[in-house]
Amino acid sequence: MASTKLILSEINDGVALLRINRPKALNALNSPLMHELMDLLETLDTDKSVGTVVLTGDERAFAAGADINEMADASSTDMLLRGHISPYDRIQKISKPVIAAVSGWCLGGGNELAMSCDMIVASETAKFGQPEIKLGVIPGAGGTQRLTKAVGKVVAMEMVLNDRTLDAEEALAYGLVNRVVPVERYLEEALELAKSIAARAPLATRMGKEAINRSFETHLSDGIAEERQSFYFLFSSEDQKEGMRAFSEKRKPKWKGK
Repeated sequence: MASTKLILSEINDGVALLRINRPKALNALNSPLMHELMDLLETLDTDKSVGTVVLTGDERAFAAGADINEMADASSTDMLLRGHISPYDRIQKISKPVIAAVSGWCLGGGNELAMSCDMIVASETAKFGQPEIKLGVIPGAGGTQRLTKAVGKVVAMEMVLNDRTLDAEEALAYGLVNRVVPVERYLEEALELAKSIAARAPLATRMGKEAINRSFETHLSDGIAEERQSFYFLFSSEDQKEGMRAFSEKRKPKWKGK
């Protein structure tokens, strides 16, 4: 299948490999990239030659977060109408297993994207975090909900409220990732896992995935809806504007608490 400038793609042995391709921006996730990624995933979901998908970045970063420049001056209405977060809903409808191969930075929207996948293979250099608090907002694409279900309340609290970052071994210990391997093998390991799953019965694989995901849905949907309201609300705050301006100006923000 054809690659785009923002997403590089290839298919081998029933496995589609998608590479986020914004290396100069540490693979920051902007809207064009996210919509291209979801279009590709939806196309692959109907491709009978594909059994599983591996999503990766590069050794330095899976994705270091969302593209702050897209959001810095946005209002609550802007964020709602732009559908900035809607691609994260689309990935939940992909029926085939999606494995994130993570090396280096996996922060903010990048961590939310990785957690939206079905499994995570991490390199020893992987770093996971939700640093939105530094910008005057909170995670808005499921971060507070999926992270809490993965690592537990107290660790999630520290990550969301105080910018705690988990290294690869901590992420493994808390159940955020499937396995940790040397950096030179993380992608190979993810591809091997994907190839093994792609060889399984496709319908059973799909139904197994749906059944596992359903076990989380009883309270997850309500939680994400509440999280999103809070996320949009924070774009009416002075601290959000200050946090994102300070990020762009490479200075420390001056919080006002309003």
